[in-house]
Amino acid sequence: MDIEIGIGKSARRAYGLDDIAIVPSRRTRDPEDVDISWQMDAFTFELPMLGAAMDGAMSPATAVEIGRLGGLGVLNLEGLWTRYEDPDSVYAEIAELPAEKATRRMQELYKEPIKDELLAQRIKEIKEADVVAAASLTPQRTQQFSGVVLEAGLDILVIQGTVVSAEHVSTRSDPLNLKEFIRTYDLPVVVGGCASYSTALHLMRTGAVGVLVGVGPGQACTTRGVLGIGVPQATALADAAGARMRHLDETGRYVHVIADGGMRSGGDIAKAIACGADAVMIGSPLAGADEAPGRGYHWGMATFHPDLPRGTRVHVGRQGTLAEILVGPAHENDGRLNLFGGLRTSMSTCGYQNVKEFQKAEVMIAPSLQTEGKSLQRAQGVGMG
Repeated sequence: MDIEIGIGKSARRAYGLDDIAIVPSRRTRDPEDVDISWQMDAFTFELPMLGAAMDGAMSPATAVEIGRLGGLGVLNLEGLWTRYEDPDSVYAEIAELPAEKATRRMQELYKEPIKDELLAQRIKEIKEADVVAAASLTPQRTQQFSGVVLEAGLDILVIQGTVVSAEHVSTRSDPLNLKEFIRTYDLPVVVGGCASYSTALHLMRTGAVGVLVGVGPGQACTTRGVLGIGVPQATALADAAGARMRHLDETGRYVHVIADGGMRSGGDIAKAIACGADAVMIGSPLAGADEAPGRGYHWGMATFHPDLPRGTRVHVGRQGTLAEILVGPAHENDGRLNLFGGLRTSMSTCGYQNVKEFQKAEVMIAPSLQTEGKSLQRAQGVGMG
């Protein structure tokens, strides 16, 4: 129901993941009997996750390790790894920058041109490890680099921006026609982000195999402040899931909804799937891995935009190895380790056998979920505090 916020303007109420709770059902299961795997196009993954294409979290080596652990790492083809032959010294400098100078200096570092030979080399490095190779491009550069990417044998392409639409209108350039591009090339394409029913539906109609849902919820993103746009993640996912059902009814074709951003714990991942996601894309949890290239720092893909940065460098510290973060074991009690063990246990506690079933879980509005009965934890800064 719309709420009137003034004469001539009404608005829907929207909810973030912190506003909701999953309601246990009448049945429970053994965690070992729960299947959290998912399939996208011809590829099956043991973990329903994509590693975000952010330089602080993703390198060719971390993409390979994520693949070995059962997920899908997505490399940023417009990032440091395709601008510098050996970006180690650049990472070291970024980690040492004072906060007040970080954005300006990163803009300078990212002026280094993207090199075609490095595009091909990075994809080759991932493929040689015998894992699925996925990488991202912005819509503005997809046509420019698509030939190199296809020749290098990329398995999955992610076309990603702050907001991606199926219909970009411009009087100054020839914009990417997503539907024509996807129809032309024999390559599964994931597109996003989006945050509404109508945009998700139109992106699904382009022929994409997956749609990224999320505008501004990430730890390093400042889009909501800079542009004033975004939709809280629980509502955005539920709307996109509704679009998925309509598209399935219209075409018989299932398009995956991928929650992109705003998830810091296993419980957040569980709630995203209960809202309708098939998988999640995570960045900041991976940036805290011992193997992550960012040295404990994380920044968004638009942090270094030359004209209007929409991200910031944040310190995430070191949480553990990639294996500990994704599949455990956990040695902390705040849900930031063994993320997918948390998902598996949430599903088993609620009695669901697989991800598709878990999407039907009952949820309720529960703004006190994080604070009820937790005064000592909050006061002492432990656990959920």
